[in-house]
Amino acid sequence: MSVLAVGLSHRSAELSTLERVAVPATDVTKVLHELQQAEHVSEAILVSTCNRIEVYAVVETFHGGLNDVSDVLARQAGMQPADLYDSLYVHYAGAAIEHLFSVTSGLDSMVVGETQILGQIRSSYATAREAGTVGRTLHELIQTTLRVGKRVHTETGLDQLGASVVSEALAAAGDIAGKRALIVGAGSMGALTASHLRKSGIGEIAIANRTEARAARLAAASVEQGVPAKAVQMSGIAAAVAEADVVVCCTGAQAAVFAAEHVPARAGRPLVVCDLGLPRDVDHDVAELADVTVVDLETIQRRMREAGTPTTERQTAKATGIVLDEVREYLAGQRSAEVTPTVTALRRRAAEVVDAELLRLDNRLPDLEAGVREEVGRTVRRVVDKLLHAPTVRVKQLAAETADTDYANALRELFCLDPQAPAAVASPTTPKDE
Repeated sequence: MSVLAVGLSHRSAELSTLERVAVPATDVTKVLHELQQAEHVSEAILVSTCNRIEVYAVVETFHGGLNDVSDVLARQAGMQPADLYDSLYVHYAGAAIEHLFSVTSGLDSMVVGETQILGQIRSSYATAREAGTVGRTLHELIQTTLRVGKRVHTETGLDQLGASVVSEALAAAGDIAGKRALIVGAGSMGALTASHLRKSGIGEIAIANRTEARAARLAAASVEQGVPAKAVQMSGIAAAVAEADVVVCCTGAQAAVFAAEHVPARAGRPLVVCDLGLPRDVDHDVAELADVTVVDLETIQRRMREAGTPTTERQTAKATGIVLDEVREYLAGQRSAEVTPTVTALRRRAAEVVDAELLRLDNRLPDLEAGVREEVGRTVRRVVDKLLHAPTVRVKQLAAETADTDYANALRELFCLDPQAPAAVASPTTPKDE
C-alpha cells in the first residue's frame, strides 16, 4: 500500500476547470465515501480550496488507484476522465509525500509562504476523519505534515513574507482605512477576510450569509476586536453594497450569488469587488458596470506572475531543504516500520520454539528441580535474545537506509515465517491524535 496524490491547481488548470471540479463543503463527505469505496483505495483525504483540489489516497496499486481517483473527480466535475487528464498532476509514494509537505509549507501556493493552507490541510483531515476515511497511514502522514509545515514557517520566516490570497485581493482596493466593506460568506474564508480588513483599518464591516446566525457570530467577533460590524440578510445585499467601498465574496456556493442587480448606481464612487469563490461567486456582468472593479482568482494569479513573489531565494531554498530532509526521514521511518511486524513475528516464533523445547525437557526430566528448571529456561531465553538482537536491530537500520531490498520478505524466507503472521501483528488500530 502506498500514498497517491492526484490533483489540479492554479499551476496546472484553468480557473474554469477548477470551478467544475471544486467540491462544495456539503458534498465533501459524499466524495470521500466514493473514493474509499473504490476498488483500489483504502483511505482518502480531499483538499478543496480556492485554488486547488487534491486527493491523497492510500492505494493498492498505482494504476488502479489513479483510475479510481480520476473517475471520482471526473464524475464530480461532470466530465469524462480523459478530458480531465491534461489538467491533473500525479505523485506517488515518496513523490506524493514531498508534494504534500511542500503544499502544507506554502511552497506550492499562489502566494509563496502563505499560512492559510496549513489550516486548510488540518480542516481537510478533520473532515475525512469524521467521515471515517482516514486510517493509520494517512493519520500518521498528516500529523507529520502539519509538524513539517509549522517547522518550515518557524525556521525560515517564510510566513512573515508570505501573504494570503485574501490580502492580495484586498491590495487591489488600495488604502481602505476608515472605509466600509461587505463580506458575502461567513465561512473560514469570510473569517480570514474579516481579520485582514480589521488589520487594514477598515471602518465598518457588513456580513451577509445564507445562515444568518453565522453572519451574526462573525460580526460579533469583529465588534469584540473593536471594529463596528453588523449582519445583513442575503436579500439585503444591494442596500449593503450601496454603502460599501469594497465587497469580498467567498461563499463556496455552486453558482454565482452576486450579480449586477446587487450594485446600485455608484455615481462616480469606485467599488472593488473581490471574488474568492471557487466556483465564481460573482456574475460576469458585474465587471461591466461603471465604477466597479472585479478582482478574481485569475486576476490575482496574473498579478503575482507579473510582480513576482516577495520571498527570497535563500528562504525558499532553506524551506525546500527542510522539506527534503523531512521526506527522507519520513520514508526511512516508514521502511523501518514495514519490517517491524516481521521482526516481531520472528521473535514470537523464537519464543514458541523455546517454550516447546522447555516442555520437551520437562517431559524427559520430570524430576528436575523447579529452581533448576527456571534457571535453564532463563538461560535459553537469554541465548535466543542475544542471538536475535544484532540481526533484528540491523535489519531495521538497513530497511531505513535503502528501499532497494525487501528485508521483511528476506526474514520470512530465511526463518520460514508464515507470510500471514506479520499482517496479524500489524493489524490496524483506531488512530489517535498526537
